[in-house]
Amino acid sequence: MIQFSKEKLDKVNELISHYPQGKQKSALLPVLHLAQQEFGGWLDVSTMDYVASLLQLQPIEVYEVATFYSMYNLKPVGKYIFEVCQTGPCMINGSDNIIDYIKQKLGIGVGETTQDGLFTLKTVECLGACGYAPMMQMGKTYREHLTKEKVDAIIDECVKNAAKNN
Repeated sequence: MIQFSKEKLDKVNELISHYPQGKQKSALLPVLHLAQQEFGGWLDVSTMDYVASLLQLQPIEVYEVATFYSMYNLKPVGKYIFEVCQTGPCMINGSDNIIDYIKQKLGIGVGETTQDGLFTLKTVECLGACGYAPMMQMGKTYREHLTKEKVDAIIDECVKNAAKNN
């Protein structure tokens, strides 16, 4: 059975307390983030159902939010998630070529994870850094003015970091 640790459940209750009585749905986004962190980096149906029960929501209300935002993963993901912007300014500056290069380099398609579990490739809508196109988000950092050479360096950096942490 899925259940938050006491520490995380206290955090959920603190988040809920920030909103008026009966408006606990307002805590949904941060609670989903906590759930994703706590339960393996992604949200399965049972996790979303658990969040719904904590916030006294219908499960469909949680599914609607989790499926709308690209920051929530609905299946297992790699240690490193490449979220490449695919909107106008990035496309004009070659993001489609960068996406194709990453697919070829890693041997995966969009929405897939490498067999070693290191990399997941996602495409996302505008990340708000149009002046730095093409770009991608990796965790909390942006990688900007992408080229094939920069992608190679990013992949090498990730592989080295993963090796150090194992």
